[in-house]
Amino acid sequence: MDTAPELLSTRRQLLAGAATLGAASAALLATGSPALAATASPRAATVPGFTARDAEVNGTRIHYRVGGTGPAVVLLHGYAETSHMWNALMPLLAKTHTVIVPDLRGAGGSSKPEGGYDKKNMAVDIHELVKLQGIKSAAIVGHDIGLMVAYAYAAQFPAETERVVLMDAFLPGVGQWQNVWLLRDLWHFHFHGPVPLALVKGRERIYFEHFWNDFAADAKHSVPEADRRVYAAAYAQEGGMRAGFEYFKNFEKDAADFAALSASKLTMPMLVLSGEKAGGTFLIDQGKLVANEVKGVVVKGSGHWLMEEAPDQVIPELLGFLK
Repeated sequence: MDTAPELLSTRRQLLAGAATLGAASAALLATGSPALAATASPRAATVPGFTARDAEVNGTRIHYRVGGTGPAVVLLHGYAETSHMWNALMPLLAKTHTVIVPDLRGAGGSSKPEGGYDKKNMAVDIHELVKLQGIKSAAIVGHDIGLMVAYAYAAQFPAETERVVLMDAFLPGVGQWQNVWLLRDLWHFHFHGPVPLALVKGRERIYFEHFWNDFAADAKHSVPEADRRVYAAAYAQEGGMRAGFEYFKNFEKDAADFAALSASKLTMPMLVLSGEKAGGTFLIDQGKLVANEVKGVVVKGSGHWLMEEAPDQVIPELLGFLK
C-alpha cells in the first residue's frame, strides 16, 4: 500500500498545528505558575474532520475525538503521550472507518480520579464509550499502556472486538513477563508514591526526556519537540503525574488479571508491532500465547516510539490490517 505522499502531506499539516500548540504550552509553562501549567494544552490538537467530546462513563469523564464513517476503530495511546500521538493516522483511517480516539483515564483531557487504573477497568471505560456511540463492535489498537487496555478489552468483550493491534510494550502476567518488569533500565515501573511525585513536580519534561530519548533507536529521531511540549504540559496538570504512576502501580494486579484472562485464547485476528531496537520479538511471542491468529511484525530500525520513529512502516501495516 503506497501511502507515502499522502502521509507526508498529512504529517506536515499536523506538525504545523502541533508546533503552534506546543509553543503556546511552552510559553505558559515558562511562567512557572502552577495554575497556568495546569491549563496548558491538556487536549490534543485539532484534526480536520474530527469532533472533540467528553463522556461520563464507568464513573469517570473521558475526553475523546471521533470522526469518519464505516467500521469502528478505537486508538489507545501509551504513557508519556496522549491521544495526540495518533494525529497523523486519524485522517487516513477516517476515510474508511469511524475512528474513536480517547485520552485514557488519567491522561490528557480526561479526568484523573484516585483509582481505577487496573487495565481491566480502564478497558471498561473504553467499552462504555464505544457503546455510547451506538457501536456494537470495533477494532482496538493500543500502544504501550494502551496495548494492555486493548488486550483487556478484547479478552473481556471478545464478541464485540473485530480485530486487535498491540504495539511495543508487554503484557503483564503472560509468559516470562517478569523478565521485562524487573529489568534494571525499566526502573520507572517501580517509581511511584509521594517522594517520586515530589521529585518530578515542575520537572515533568525532564522526567519524560528519559522515555523519549532512551527508548528510541535514535534520540534525535524520536518524539518531535512540538509534541514533547504538548505531552509535558498535559501531564503537568493537577493529578496528571499521580495518575500516570498509577498505570505502573497496578501492574501486579494486571498480571493476575491477565494470567486468568489468557486461559482462554482470543480468536479474532491480532497484529503485533514491535520495535527492532526496543521489544524485539518479546511482545510477538506473548501475543501467540494469548491469541490463535497472530501476525507479528518487527519494525526495522525503530525503538519504542513506533508512530514517530517509523511511520512509513507502521501506518501501512495498520491500514492494511484494519482494511
